[in-house]
Amino acid sequence: MSGPAAGAAVAGTATDVVCLGESMVTFLPSQPGRLADVPSFGRGIGGAESNVACALAAAGHRAAWVGRVGADGFGDHLVEAIASYGVDTSAVRRDPARPTGIYFRTATDRGAGTHEVAYYRAGSAASAMSPANMPYGELFAGRVLHLSGITAALSEDCLALLRELTAPRAGRPLVSFDVNHRPHLWRGGNADATVLLDLARRCDLVFVGEDEAEEAWGIVGAEAIREAVPEPAVLVVKRGSAGATVFASELRPGPGVPAAARGSGDAAVARASRLEGAGDASGPAFPAAGGAEGGDTVTHVPALRVEVVAAVGAGDAFAAGFLSATLRGLPVRDRARHGHLMAAAVLAVPGDLTEPPARDHADRLAALDDDAWGRLRLGPGWTAAGRPSEEVRTP
Repeated sequence: MSGPAAGAAVAGTATDVVCLGESMVTFLPSQPGRLADVPSFGRGIGGAESNVACALAAAGHRAAWVGRVGADGFGDHLVEAIASYGVDTSAVRRDPARPTGIYFRTATDRGAGTHEVAYYRAGSAASAMSPANMPYGELFAGRVLHLSGITAALSEDCLALLRELTAPRAGRPLVSFDVNHRPHLWRGGNADATVLLDLARRCDLVFVGEDEAEEAWGIVGAEAIREAVPEPAVLVVKRGSAGATVFASELRPGPGVPAAARGSGDAAVARASRLEGAGDASGPAFPAAGGAEGGDTVTHVPALRVEVVAAVGAGDAFAAGFLSATLRGLPVRDRARHGHLMAAAVLAVPGDLTEPPARDHADRLAALDDDAWGRLRLGPGWTAAGRPSEEVRTP
């Protein structure tokens, strides 16, 4: 995939989503097997937040990626490669004293017992991100700021930066947070993964997997996760092959909205209204609760059946699809379905990124009735337009 080929750009000049985090050069094996046995590697790019930015840009949104890379050839490659997807990289900082992070991985699925990943990111330029050296003006320039728990694990300075960005303040954009718990990053650190729970509670839209909530926090089940993370207006609990459960509440004041900023109406509601754009009749950014004031509507959306080529980048793609549909004001069910569709596109290719389905193609699939959605079977090449007869297959 190169450039924002899929979907029409959003009218206007404002940035839709700013993504902050580390991106690294990825070395992909030429054949399956142990890293010790692989004779050569191809070069790619990897990074949860830059993956989201690339997918959003390809889906027709104005996306920016902000981070730090070394003043080296790998840094040049990252900035150029991410920009080639249509992502604004003008706020990326170069560090002459620290290198760009790299990593190697085997060709097998991350869930397989033989899968190996070798990271060389300690002391990287990105690990030096801090409240003192990042461009707050650019970070707050979008309608949404998307963050990840990976950044919090890189260093104490990176954790301090995320605490600053999620702190209550007037004028803060809507903050999206993907927990993205990576156990190996937290081993031996001064903090532990429970800080991710604190960060999640300060945000407006949160993505978390059931498995990572249990591993990081010891919390089991979607309802228990919502009880532990009650403040975000929208909590998306990813349940693997079982699908996703979305808890959506009224945008009630919480840690992300200072009392001084609330005025006569909730400041978060105002942020959500700006997110949708004037005159959008497709619904509020986050639906009002159907029950008692402050309660949740709970929407479960089954996952798609996909012929998986590699389970890498699917979580980032899901977040991008959900955010894309949120920016467009689609109903909660369709937001989750667009997340599943974007994830299915990545699952059907070897790498972290791919060309997403064209917007009208994805919209047609997301609008299917429940029975037709349940009959979808998607494999390599499914995103190609003009093949509706191959999209829906009976079991």
